[in-house]
Amino acid sequence: MLLYAYRVTAGQENIVADLLSEKIRKTKSTVGALIVSSRLKGYLIVEGPDEVEVKKLVTNVPHVKSVLNRPIAFEEIKDMLESKPQEVLLNRGDMVEITSGPFKGEKAKVVRIDNDKEELTVELVEVAVPIPVTLKLNTVKVLSSGSV
Repeated sequence: MLLYAYRVTAGQENIVADLLSEKIRKTKSTVGALIVSSRLKGYLIVEGPDEVEVKKLVTNVPHVKSVLNRPIAFEEIKDMLESKPQEVLLNRGDMVEITSGPFKGEKAKVVRIDNDKEELTVELVEVAVPIPVTLKLNTVKVLSSGSV
C-alpha cells in the first residue's frame, strides 16, 4: 500500500474524509486508510494499492483540489501525525496570567493540574470571592512559582 497526499479545502478535511469513507464502503474500494491530522491542514492522506485506485476514489468528490505528483513514505509524515505530550512547567500554588478566553489578563493561582486532559484549575485572585476556573494548559503563562 502506498500513501498519497491530496490537497483539500482548508477546514473541510473531515468532511472530505467522511465522503470518501462512505464512497469506499459503497464501492467496496481497496483503499486501506484515510488520514486526517490537525497538523496537516489542507491535506488528506489516502492509503491505497496504486495511484489509479486512489484517483478513482477522489474523482468528483467536493473540496478535493489536487494530488501530490508522487506517493509519499510514511516516514515523511510520521512526525506530523504523532501527538507529543506537552511538557508541563506548572505546579500547584504558581501564580499565572490567563492569556485567552473571558478571563484574559486576570491573575490566578493554580489549584489543580490534570495532565491527562491538559487542563488546570485556577482561582482568580483579584476578585472578592475566589472563583475556581478550569482552563486548557496552553491558555496561561507563569508569573511566579509558589509551589505548595
